[in-house]
Order: sequence, then C-alpha cells, then structure tokens
Amino acid sequence: MTNHLPPAASSPHLLVRAARGETVERPPVWAMRQAGRWDPEFNRLRNGLSFYEFSENVELSAKASLLPRRFGVDGIILFYDITTLPVAMGQRFILQRARGPVPDHPIRTLADVEQLEAMPEPQRFQHIRDLLCLVREELHGELPVLVFAGAPFTVAAYCINTGKDIAATRRFAAEQPRVWQALLERLTTATVHFLRTLIADGADVYQLFDSWAGLLERTEYEAWAQPYHQTIFREASGIPRILFVKEGPYLSRMAASGAEVISLGVRHDLAAARRAYPHLVFQGNVDEAILRTGTPEQVAAATRACLAAGGGQRHIVNLNHGVDRHTPVANFKAFVQAVRGLTTPPR
Repeated sequence: MTNHLPPAASSPHLLVRAARGETVERPPVWAMRQAGRWDPEFNRLRNGLSFYEFSENVELSAKASLLPRRFGVDGIILFYDITTLPVAMGQRFILQRARGPVPDHPIRTLADVEQLEAMPEPQRFQHIRDLLCLVREELHGELPVLVFAGAPFTVAAYCINTGKDIAATRRFAAEQPRVWQALLERLTTATVHFLRTLIADGADVYQLFDSWAGLLERTEYEAWAQPYHQTIFREASGIPRILFVKEGPYLSRMAASGAEVISLGVRHDLAAARRAYPHLVFQGNVDEAILRTGTPEQVAAATRACLAAGGGQRHIVNLNHGVDRHTPVANFKAFVQAVRGLTTPPR
C-alpha cells in the first residue's frame, strides 16, 4: 500500500516538508518524550502534580510541550498520554509507578466494550484541543505541532490491564476472542475520530504509537495491528502520518501501513531501509541508550552516523524510543546540535 498526500503548497516547516518527501536543506530533528522527566525545567513545572492533573491543566501542559523549543528541535509534540482517548471514551485510568496506566475497571465483557463511546463528543477531550490551540498560538508559526494517538493493539492491552505482558494479552484474546475483536474495532473508530478532530483543529503531523506490537508474532501482527494501522491512516489523512512500532520487526508490513513516515528502531539498518523503500520517509534511529549512558561526544558521533545513514533526504532524525528519564540534559543538547551542525546551544 502506498499513500500519497494531497497536493498542497510547500510548508514553511522543515519537519513537514521532510515528512512529505520534499527536498530539504537538512534533516529535521525531534524526539519522543522530548518533554519529560529528564528535563529539570519540566520537573519544576510539574511540581509534584500527578500525571493526569498535570496533563489536563492546559496552561501547564502547553508550557511543558514548549520546553524543548529552547534546545532547537524542529517540531513540538503535545504533552499528553495515549490513554487520553480511552478516558474520553469512558474508561478511567490511574498512572502507577513502574506499571504505567492502569484501568480502574478493566474490559472483560462485550457489555464493557459497548459502554465505551465509539465516537466521544470532542468536548470529552477538549483539554487536548485547547492544548493544541494554545501551543499553536504560542509558536506563532515558528514550528509545526505534532499530535499522536495510541494504536488499537497497544491501547487495548492497557484497557484489559495487560500492558506489555504479551503472554497475558494472548491469553485474553484466546479466551475472549469476540470481546478482543470488538475492543480493537471500537478503538479504531474512536482513534480515527480523535485524529480527524485534531487535524481539523490545525495539527501539522500525527504519529500513531503501537508500542507493544513489536512483541507480536507475524501472524498476530497481521491480525491485531496491521489492518487497524491501515484503516486509521486511510481514514485520518490530509497531513503527514508517522507509524511508530517499538523495535518493530516487520518492516515490510510497516511499510505497507499507509503512513508516509516509518519510525525505525536500532534493529533496522536505516540505509538499507531507504534503499528498499525509496518512496517512504524514515524516522530515527539513534539509540536512546547512548543518550542515557554515553558522553555528549559519543551522542554526537552516534547522531552523525545516523545522519550519514539517512542520506540527508527523506529522513527525520529521532531516537529508537523515547528520551529516558535518566538522560543528561547535555546529551540531549548534543543530539540536537549534531543534527543542526551547531557547537553551541541555540537561543
């Protein structure tokens, strides 16, 4: 499957132009979790608030989203969580340390699935819409704004309270196949609705996160992940779309998802992927572990190697996963500056 964006005037934003496959002066750079606990300014802003208290406060989450601008990133991704959508659908979550999002009432029956709003009123996620509006106003067109959603498989795993325990997810799917299928379908409908709303509100790019789908066997991926990616990318369109599957092993399936941009983990050879799929744009794939444990010099060297593999075009520089909470600020600076060819921080 090959998707093409509709004809449009060239964007002023480097990241959008690169994502559209246009010729660019240099690859753009941003990072997943670029607004997060690794940044002392973020922690001062959060000031002990719980995740949901903080993320649902539009002014604070806007300030958090904008913090990475001072490092020179080429895009701002909004600060919220993939469970924002199921919360809007009617399932409440709490964020537990070391466990992540935990539902207060895990999905167990068809009746539970049917209680979820397939197309929640946009007012149910109004804080995200307001966040997008406020960040756009603060940027004054300086940078593009990225939004995101969790893919149905990964979000469903959280909804049934298995998370990244792939064996537990498999058991649920085997024991409750009708419930599992209905949940994936309902989440797909809601995800399309959510993304279409944010596209209409002015988002520049979106990324679909299927964090745990990389743990699936190929047949499972083709049943529980691939068709839902394709539906979402087909039905929520008009802006560049990025697919992220954490260390996803099935590059041919990812390439056939309908996304213009495929985010690669370190298991993939970026240069080889570019040769195999010259019509696609690739994102990645600097190892986040180098940012977490290396020196600024090592980070810069790894980033330059990634730039060389990316060839300068149809490439968005990013990590193989999010910025870890233990990443030194100096290393994140070195990552961004290596892409921008800078030796001193941008103002």
